[in-house]
Formats: sequence, structure tokens, C-alpha cells
Amino acid sequence: MLVFDQLDRQIDIRMPIKAVVSLVPSHTELLLDLGLKGKLKGRTKFCIHPQELVKSIPIVGGTKTIHFDRIDRIKPDLIICNKEENNKDDVLKLAEKYPVWVSEIKTLEDSIQMVQEMAILFNTQSLAEHIINRSREAIQHLKQAKSVHAAYLIWRKPYMAVGSDTYIHHMMCQLGFQNVFSNKSRYPEVSIDDLLAANPDTILLSSEPYPFTKEHKKELEAVLPNMKIHLVDGEVFSWYGSRMIHKHRF
Repeated sequence: MLVFDQLDRQIDIRMPIKAVVSLVPSHTELLLDLGLKGKLKGRTKFCIHPQELVKSIPIVGGTKTIHFDRIDRIKPDLIICNKEENNKDDVLKLAEKYPVWVSEIKTLEDSIQMVQEMAILFNTQSLAEHIINRSREAIQHLKQAKSVHAAYLIWRKPYMAVGSDTYIHHMMCQLGFQNVFSNKSRYPEVSIDDLLAANPDTILLSSEPYPFTKEHKKELEAVLPNMKIHLVDGEVFSWYGSRMIHKHRF
């Protein structure tokens, strides 16, 4: 079966798909929510949801530290990667042996398209529609009553914020936040002076990739006393696919 991934790469996949390796936590969770545990034969150590199902699926490394020999033992019919999560060289190396489908998720619509395309590959359209509808409902449930100017920090030492051209930025907008660093691209380094100049109503400290804690919140409150600072669940903002249906709070 000839298909195109989200990078417009043409892939020839042998059907039916019996063995899949997912190198992306969000994809792993989605495949399991689509009822495909029996086909998922490999995952990364960061694929942690749903916990009761992933623990029995073999680990083939991390998103950027792949053990190719473990994948070779599986001989997958399909490997699922992501442009941002996985290294390009690793993807190209895997593609020499196996069909590799690569996602590129920058918006909610990209995520929905990915869910729909996975559903076509695995003939799970009904479950996919359920996930899409519940995700939209969850976003409306979480959406702020009024627009809030915010800075979203993903890293410390140095502080790194979220700029435009990212899925997190898009989700901030969906949930009612105006990103004060939308004039910057990707994940810019920012200083305390930058935060003061941007003057957000609130600063969101993500639980991932850097695990901000209450101590880090106090640290920022000491130098930014006029700003509201909140610890937030990074999975709400950064995990695409089906994660949103499992979340009801920031």
C-alpha cells in the first residue's frame, strides 16, 4: 500500500500491518487508544502512557538513542517517527530497511490529520473519530474564559521559552493564552530582562522537558513579584494524538 507521511514522503507498506515500532510517546499512546496493543512490538523508554499497557511492550531505546539491533530483531512492518522527536540520520538509517512514517505536528489540525491517517492504516476509523471528538471537547473544557498573556518556559539554565511555529504555541492559543514570545521562532533562550520586557500576565512552568518544581516557582517569584507563575502539566500542551482525552486540567 502506497501512502504519504506528513513530510510528503511516499512509503510502501506491506498490508496487513502486523508489527509496529513507535519511536514517539504520543504515537504510542494513540496506537494503544486505537486498540492496537497486539501490533505494537516496540516503544521508547519515554512511551509511558497508558502505563498498564506499555509496560509489557519491549523498549528499543530512547527517542534519540535508538538500539537498531533491537528493532532488527522485531523486523517491523512499520516504524513511526516524528520530525522533531527523532534524529534525521536515525530515521534515514531505519528507512533503508523498513517503511518509516514520519509525522510533523505543529497544529491541532496536524494532530487530527495524523489520527485520521493512522486510523486508515489500521482500519480503526470509528475509534479515531471518538478520540478526535473527545479531544475537541476537552480543549473547550480547558479553555480560559478570557485571553491571558503568557510566557511558557520549557527549560532552565538557560531559561527557554516557546516561540511560534510549535505545537505548544498552537495549543496555548487554543486554550486561551496569548504567547508573549510569538514573535520568536521555535524555543528561544530568554532572560529575566526579556520576561520583564515581555510583561506577561502569567508565566507557565512546564513539567517537561525540564521538570519545574515549586522551588523553581519561588525562585522566579522572587525576581518577578508582579507576575503570576504557575506549574502546568506539559503533556496538556505538548502531547498530540489522544493525550488530550485523558486530561481535564492544566
